[in-house]
Amino acid sequence: MASLTTCRSQMLHGGPFRPGADSENMRARIQEVAEEHFRRIGHHKTSVADIASELGMSRANVYRFFPSRDAIKESICRRVLNGTAELALTIARRSTPPSEKLEELLTAVHHQNKTKLLHDRQMHDLIVAAMQENRPVIKVHAEQMMTILEAIIREGIETGQFEVEDPAEAARAVKTAFIPFFHPVLIEHRLRHGEDTEAGLPEQIRFILKALERSGYAR
Repeated sequence: MASLTTCRSQMLHGGPFRPGADSENMRARIQEVAEEHFRRIGHHKTSVADIASELGMSRANVYRFFPSRDAIKESICRRVLNGTAELALTIARRSTPPSEKLEELLTAVHHQNKTKLLHDRQMHDLIVAAMQENRPVIKVHAEQMMTILEAIIREGIETGQFEVEDPAEAARAVKTAFIPFFHPVLIEHRLRHGEDTEAGLPEQIRFILKALERSGYAR
């Protein structure tokens, strides 16, 4: 299982490596312009020609740095998802009890996904599309989040707060139990039907912590 340090490295350096500062700078510039267009008009309406025109270059030149439009979309999706993983890493590294870390992480990720839907709809739609298309970036992100959850659970076992036999299995169970509050499509469905996405959130977290905690442990 990858460490939290490895997880962060993968997030920062995901995607094919291209040597040379100029190449990396140009890749970053293409990403910035693409993300701006995606946020303004959506990824469906943004073409490689639009991005190239904004940069004052040809489409062929853009393809020197990204082999396809889908590759550009994946890179932007990765940037957005890395924000969520960075938030989770920050929480996981705090010097607070594992149960508090887990509660804060679950709550923060739900709020971030909900906020993205309400106030950054184009990025929400980009992530949903990547999930529906089974893009590799989604799998990588899921593995990163599982690594972070497992690390918190392992810490809880080491400190005597949690009592589970298999941290990896427990992390998967936590993720499954929290899917209604994590999955962007399910959050959107609930909001569309006028439901309060916060309803049941504290109870579900208490249920998860109770399942993990050592019998008789007092928080």
